[in-house]
Amino acid sequence: MLVAVLCFTGCSNSGNELKYDKSSIKESTEFLINYCQSADDATIQQWEDMDDFNLEYQLMQSGLPYTADGFTSALESWQSGIKECGAYVSHGDFKYETSKDELKVTTAAKFKDRDATLTFVYNQKLKLESMTVDGKYSMGEVLEKAGLNTVLGMGTVFVVLIFISLIISLFRFIPALEEAWKNRGKKSAKEAEAVVVEEATQSASAEAEDVTDDTELVAVIAAAIAEYEGTGTDGFVVRSIRRRPSNKWNA
Repeated sequence: MLVAVLCFTGCSNSGNELKYDKSSIKESTEFLINYCQSADDATIQQWEDMDDFNLEYQLMQSGLPYTADGFTSALESWQSGIKECGAYVSHGDFKYETSKDELKVTTAAKFKDRDATLTFVYNQKLKLESMTVDGKYSMGEVLEKAGLNTVLGMGTVFVVLIFISLIISLFRFIPALEEAWKNRGKKSAKEAEAVVVEEATQSASAEAEDVTDDTELVAVIAAAIAEYEGTGTDGFVVRSIRRRPSNKWNA
């Protein structure tokens, strides 16, 4: 019974796998590799500047089983792979892996600087969705890259922590600044009050000086009042002299 169950399970999985024509998939994959190898920067830029409708139309007219996004992303991935691995040299046989909704085609490729793995993914309609170029690094290169990433990450963390510590250390100046800002208004009011008092004092001093210095004017006024009243000048004293707001004399 267990053997029968396993057999039925295997039949069920194989029946759900995506059906494809190996020769046509190989032909379209080979064409894409050759096109990416021969396309220059101007041609790639022309494809990237084209809108989705025209791009889909061009691919449909040529009979190529590529989606618009899959084709442009394949061109970009190839250019990135060239920068990482060097110029393309050759590739080996294709390996096919299927599931119920996609087909994955892989092959080992040789580039000038390092080897790489080319991976092509076709969707359920057997149209190319993506292509990637994965460079193969030695253990030393992997460790060096990992160490560099670790140092860079830790350095960034320490820089951020130092910056946060500096900001926190400045918090102790906030109460003093707040107190100074509060006392600023009080200080201005006190200064204004002091200025008013000083001006009043100067005004009073000026009036006193005017009375003291104008002795002749005081004597003349005192004599005039004494003559008007018919008395002597000993009965009163002129303490201050002020100008009236109006020049008219009141009776």
